[in-house]
Amino acid sequence: MATRKPRAIDGAFAFDSDEALEHLRASDAALARLIETVGPFGMQLKHASSVFEVLLEAIVYQQLSGKAAATIHSRVCALIPRTRGALAAARLIDVPDEKLRGAGLSRAKLLAVRDLALAVADRRIPTLAQAQRMDDDALIERLIEVRGVGRWTAQMVLMFRLGRPDVLPVDDLGIRKGFMIAFRKRAMPTREAIERHAVRWKPYRSVASWYLWRAAESG
Repeated sequence: MATRKPRAIDGAFAFDSDEALEHLRASDAALARLIETVGPFGMQLKHASSVFEVLLEAIVYQQLSGKAAATIHSRVCALIPRTRGALAAARLIDVPDEKLRGAGLSRAKLLAVRDLALAVADRRIPTLAQAQRMDDDALIERLIEVRGVGRWTAQMVLMFRLGRPDVLPVDDLGIRKGFMIAFRKRAMPTREAIERHAVRWKPYRSVASWYLWRAAESG
C-alpha cells in the first residue's frame, strides 16, 4: 500500500537536518568524524514541476558535460514550448524524429524520450502528486520502467528532486569510494557490505550518502 512520504517544499527538505545529523552521529562514530570534518549538511534540492520534466532532463543529461547537456535540453524544450507535465509529453509525441535528432539527441536518447512521453501519456508514470505519496521502492520500480532510466537515475530523482531522506545509492562509485575513505578500508567495499553497515543510518541514508560523496571528493 502506498504510504504518505515527507514532502520537500520550495527547495527545503521536509525532514529536520539537525535531527538527522544527531541520529547519524549517535549511531556511527566513523560517520560522526566525517560529519565533523565536512561541516554542515549542504545538499540542495532542485525544483520539480512534474515527473515528466524531471526524467526528460535526466535522460538528456546522461553521459554529457553540463554545458552540452543544458544546450541540448533547452533545444528539446523549445520544441514543446509553454507546456508542462502530461501536455508536454503529448506534444513531444508529435515532434518528428528529425527535429529531436536535430536538437542533439542521440539515437538511444531519442528512443528513451519517446518511451518516456508514451509512458506519461498512458499514465504508467505517476504524476508529481502521486509520486510524493509513494513508497521509495515502489516509486523507483515505476520510474525504471522507462527506457534509459536506471535505478541510479531514479534514486537521484528521489534524493535531489523529491527530497527523500532515506535513499542509499550503493552502486554509485562515489558512495563506495567515500565509504572506503571514511571507514579506512583497504579495498573498495561491496554493495552488500555498505548496505549492511548502513542499516544503522536509517531513516537518514540520503544525508549519510551526501557526506560519503564529500569524502570521495576530498580523497
